[in-house]
This record gives sequence, C-alpha cells and structure tokens, in this order.
Amino acid sequence: MLARESADISTMIRFIGTPDFGAALDAMLRAVAPFDLSVVFAFPYDARPILLHDGYTHGVSPQALKAYLGGAYLLDPFYVACNNGQPAGLWRMRELAPDQFFQSNFSSSSEVHPCVSMESGSLIEEVGFVVPLEEAMQATYSLMRCRDGAPFSDQELERLRLYEPIVREAIRSNWRQRGMAVASATGNGSDAMEGAFDSLCADRLTGQQRKIVRLILRGHSNLSIGRTMNIAEGTVRIHRKNIYRRLGISGQGALFRIFIDHLNRRQLY
Repeated sequence: MLARESADISTMIRFIGTPDFGAALDAMLRAVAPFDLSVVFAFPYDARPILLHDGYTHGVSPQALKAYLGGAYLLDPFYVACNNGQPAGLWRMRELAPDQFFQSNFSSSSEVHPCVSMESGSLIEEVGFVVPLEEAMQATYSLMRCRDGAPFSDQELERLRLYEPIVREAIRSNWRQRGMAVASATGNGSDAMEGAFDSLCADRLTGQQRKIVRLILRGHSNLSIGRTMNIAEGTVRIHRKNIYRRLGISGQGALFRIFIDHLNRRQLY
C-alpha cells in the first residue's frame, strides 16, 4: 500500500507543469477514494473562471461548460466561497451551499452547471479542495460522483484530507509553472461578470431588490435572506412578491430564466 501511494505521488509530482498534471492528480486520488468526474478552476476576483483541468467533458456536454463559463458560475457555491475568502481545505459542497441551494435551478439545470450534465440531478455529491493561489485568487479542485453511486463516506473524506497538503502545494506549483500561460491563452481578462447581478433588471428593480434577487438565485430561503441582509423574514416575503410583480413573473423558475437570458445577451457584446 505505501509503495503504491509513494509511486502515485511521485508520478503526480513528475507531471507538475505539464498538460498531463490533472490526469496524474486524478489518478493519485482515485486510488484513495474513487470518483467519476473532476475539474480544477481558478477563480480570479471579478473575472470568469480559468479552466486548469477538465476531467468531466468526456462524460458531459461541452455546452454545459460554455454556459458555466458564460456566467452561471456566479451561482456556484465554490465560486462564492472562494471570493469570500474560504479557508483552504477539503469541503463538501453542501457545507458551503445556502439552505435551499439543492432545490434551486442552478443545482438541477443542464444550462448552468457542467457537473450536472444534460440530465437533471445526475450527481450524487461534489466535494472540492479549496486552494489559495495568489492575492485575490483561489482555485477549487472538485471531485464528483454520479447519481448511480454513493456519496463520499466520512472515512473517504478523512483519507482525502490526509492528501490535502500535497494537493494544495501541487496545484499551487502547477499554477506558478503553467497557470498564467493557460490564462493568457484563454484570454481570461477581467470582465466584471459580477456586474451581471448589478445590471439585472436595473430599470425595474431597486438596488436592495437586486441584492435579494442575487440571494434568491443562489439558493437562499426567505429566512436565510433575512439573516444575511438583517431584515425580517416577513419583509423578505414582501420584497419577493414586489420583485415578481415588477418583473411580471410568478416564481423563481421564471426569475432564473430571466437571469440566463441576461447572461446570454451580455455575451453578445
């Protein structure tokens, strides 16, 4: 066992700075806890994610990746956590997600989350290593299991956590050697995508209403929104009703559709 683990780690180290680094990283961790899909994203502040390792488009539609990079990442709990200074470590997505996230459109729509694929609810669980890269930038290395499998057990998570320092320093080293070149090649400049929320229905909603819309889209309940904004849950209900009335819609599904259409229009300019 120790000989195999040492061989897997040494192989992964050998591929740091090469195009095969992600595959070697996956191979090392699959021997610890099997998984079906993986991805490494760097999350710059106020710019779209940088894809550093693609371990899922062999199993899902490339269109899902395009939609995610087009702006739907703004709803991703890992993106939100990284931009809020999430500490380094291994986290279950459900530890980072708002209280109603898994009932939200993001977690079940093929349009916005590449890990969901083109089939609603195709994942059973996603976990991720949060890795600080440099000032105002973090990366997430996500491991995913599909619906026909089982969630990661506590024992598997503990084994993966033993590898967390190795994973963290390997991804940081790979970023220093190759990450900036990848960012330049993909043309990942600052695009102020967070402005998508600020400009969403700006002609019809107040600033406070747009803040509530952001929290609704990210999967927060009325109670969670009230706690976040320090207002009463009943006040949130009133705001929510007024938002839907101003937009001429009846619920969260239609609000989500407006957001996706808004992102698509922004990409045309």
